[in-house]
Formats: sequence, structure tokens, C-alpha cells
Amino acid sequence: QVQLVDSGGGLVQAGGSLRLSCAASGRTVSSYVMGWFRQAPGKEREFVGAIRWSSGTTYYADSVKGRFTISGDNAKNTVFLQMNNLKPEDTAVYYCAAVRLYSMQVVPTLHSRYDYWGQGTQVTVSS
Repeated sequence: QVQLVDSGGGLVQAGGSLRLSCAASGRTVSSYVMGWFRQAPGKEREFVGAIRWSSGTTYYADSVKGRFTISGDNAKNTVFLQMNNLKPEDTAVYYCAAVRLYSMQVVPTLHSRYDYWGQGTQVTVSS
């Protein structure tokens, strides 16, 4: 079992920045992929990005590429989502998630492929 606790959400004006954190506990997560998803009211949960712990390789949705950055602190088993130049359309509940993958497996972008989830943190961007 892996437990995830995400935090760092809040209210920010358009153009501002926030940094979300996801602290993992339980099993060692070195063989896991940590993903970030978001869900706005009335919309499907969508992939934001992910990081493969073993290599540090990151992946991003086109909608956030160049504005969001995912990083990890191995010593603290914590993943961060740095969000810059935020837009009102970024408003959503953000979730971190984890799935165990072999190195040759493709990082999934479907939320149903992830096994463990944080509780979510609200991000609101005002115009």
C-alpha cells in the first residue's frame, strides 16, 4: 500500500504561481510513476503530468507544457508540481496518484490506470 497526501492548493490571481506537494508513504516508491491529475466541476479527471521516480523523466499534458514543472525529492518521498503563469482554466481540484510500472512500460495518462490517490487539493485561479 502507498499513502499519498497532497497539499499546497489555494486561491491565486491569473499569472500567479502555486506549488503543490505530494508526500508518499508506505512502500518504497522508487519503482513507481507519480502522476498529477485535475478535475474541474462537471468535467472528467484529466492528466496534468507525471514523473518516473527511477529516472526522473517527466511528462506533461500539452495544456500545461512550459508552465508546469514536476520534480521529486527522493529523500522525502515527495513530488512537487510547480505551476506558473496560472490561468482561470487551470481552476480544479488537483490530485496526485501513483502506479507501479516497469521501466519499459509507457507512462499512463488515463486516471483509471493509477492505483493510489491523494485526497485532492483545490486550486482556484481568479481572472
